[in-house]
Amino acid sequence: MKSVTKQVKLSPVRPFIKVYVYNVTNADDFLNNGSKPILDELGPYVYSQEWEKVNITDNENGTLSFHYKRTYTFRPDLSAGPDDDAVVVPNIPMLSATSQSKHAARFLRLAMASIMDILKIKPFVEVSVGQLLWGYEDPLLKLAKDVVPKEQKLPYEEFGLLYGKNGTSSDVVTMHTGAMDMMKYGIVDRFNMRDKLPHWTTDQCNSIAGSDGSIFPPHISMNDTVHVYDKDLCRLLPLKFLREVESSAGVSGYRFTPPEDVFADSEANKCYCPAGPPCAPNGLFNVSLCQYDSPIMLSFPHFYLADESLRAAVEGVSPPDAEKHRLFIDIQPEMGIAMRARARIQINLAVSQVIDIKQVANFPDIVFPIIWFEEGIDELPEQVSSLLRLATKVPPVARAALGWGLSALGLLLILLAVTCLIRQQQVSSLLRLATKVPPVARAALGWGLSALGLLLILLAVTCLIRQQQVSSLLRLATKVPPVARAALGWGLSALGLLLILLAVTCLIRSSHRQSTLRLEGHVVAKPPPSKTPSKENGYELNSRR
Repeated sequence: MKSVTKQVKLSPVRPFIKVYVYNVTNADDFLNNGSKPILDELGPYVYSQEWEKVNITDNENGTLSFHYKRTYTFRPDLSAGPDDDAVVVPNIPMLSATSQSKHAARFLRLAMASIMDILKIKPFVEVSVGQLLWGYEDPLLKLAKDVVPKEQKLPYEEFGLLYGKNGTSSDVVTMHTGAMDMMKYGIVDRFNMRDKLPHWTTDQCNSIAGSDGSIFPPHISMNDTVHVYDKDLCRLLPLKFLREVESSAGVSGYRFTPPEDVFADSEANKCYCPAGPPCAPNGLFNVSLCQYDSPIMLSFPHFYLADESLRAAVEGVSPPDAEKHRLFIDIQPEMGIAMRARARIQINLAVSQVIDIKQVANFPDIVFPIIWFEEGIDELPEQVSSLLRLATKVPPVARAALGWGLSALGLLLILLAVTCLIRQQQVSSLLRLATKVPPVARAALGWGLSALGLLLILLAVTCLIRQQQVSSLLRLATKVPPVARAALGWGLSALGLLLILLAVTCLIRSSHRQSTLRLEGHVVAKPPPSKTPSKENGYELNSRR
């Protein structure tokens, strides 16, 4: 195991989270007269997010371990009001305790009622939106810290739905990089050192082998089912193809969304009901085992895809709208990159009536909607969209032709460079050999080697394609920062241009040198003196004598 030199990696995207709170407007009338709770949906309250991967470790088995750090910043310019708006909501710590005491001994319930009376704890609390999210002091949690055995203590004494999640990085994620198997690229291998969940009844339901929602294995088809794992969801969420989409940047993709029966009370979901029947109603998912046994139920906003009776039990929740309340992820199928996403989840409290605790004696069995979230990204940064557009819009034939053209150009430049080196006597041993070989043989040898090299390149690329090793190029394309890719592209272009200039310069110099030698041969060279006496020479010699 070795550490990566860069210990912090910022995400190039800027996600957001929108918060909608169900404000209870008739709490007293509901408790005293048995009226339906009337809810007023407030929001959105918008927070921008910054995702960081810190303490990154590169593992030898082709995985990457890191801590996820998320920082939330309130955006008043995008919100319906300030996050100090007051809201009235069910007292989740209190109602969780009373619901859990339903099957306890009666004297314990009576003792709990006395404690709540002394501490003046009520079934509804008035807090700000910010306090509901990030935490407020709760007297029951503070008391529990002092009296509950150490092994059963909660890890906090304040309550907030997102308490302890702003600017912290406690969870350790281990994810496949695709180095060993590209079809596992972006899939979670371990979460907090566990390779599966401990809550459910089968290994399949306890599996965490899914994406974090940002990247997926490449080459996704319409028939595939992709999976997303999130700690708060407490399970893998399956996503199926819905329709083809196109981003605002012109990149085509597939929209994936959960199937309609994902939270159904069905045989397929039986493993998520370890306590046995009765299980959660259609459209609800019981996450109490992941939330310290608090009776928390998850659903889609406005009880989308849920039993109609859940929405009928309250007033003020409008009918669900698939376009507003459906969870979806738009994925670029060739590269497996999430282009746009909306994770929409509603938190509900399943309250049980407990007659012996007077504070909640009139509180009926009800699934009380508390809040719903919309988290996601609108679009990728322009530089990422441009790369995706280039990778997906260029026809395959053109990409192949470009690849072979560049290969041939590189081979030609190598041949030209070697030829120039030979002609300039930079490798004298090769030059001596070359001067003894006839020109026709040298040409034949050169073309033969070129053809052989090209054939080897063709064979190698064919083998790589057949063995799907080109997937490493996809991995490189998605992991190398855009600036580095641009620098690499310009660098290769500059190198190619430099090689062309060197080759042309060498050819010009070589041609000029040969022309100069030919010219000097005509001007300076003299015929050698004749060694055979001629009549003229002999007559001249005799005359001189």
